[in-house]
Amino acid sequence: MDTSNEKLDKELGLNYPCNWEYKLITDKKDDLTNSIKELLGKRNYNLIFSKKSKNGKYDSYILSLVVHSDEDRKSIYESLKKDKNIKIII
Repeated sequence: MDTSNEKLDKELGLNYPCNWEYKLITDKKDDLTNSIKELLGKRNYNLIFSKKSKNGKYDSYILSLVVHSDEDRKSIYESLKKDKNIKIII
């Protein structure tokens, strides 16, 4: 699903603020944790381990937080996308 789609709020019936989840895949757990702390600052969020890849090289995590607008949601996505410790965002 393309989370940057401008029509997403209408298609899913999103009303802001709302809870949002990003699934993050990384091969650098400790660096990911530090990146998220730096990116989100004092915002409340949960970063929960989801699973390990079959060969054990990658870990996936669920990042959940409250987004306050479509712009806020997209801004977080774009910041996550630029982070070198995150291989894939779903």
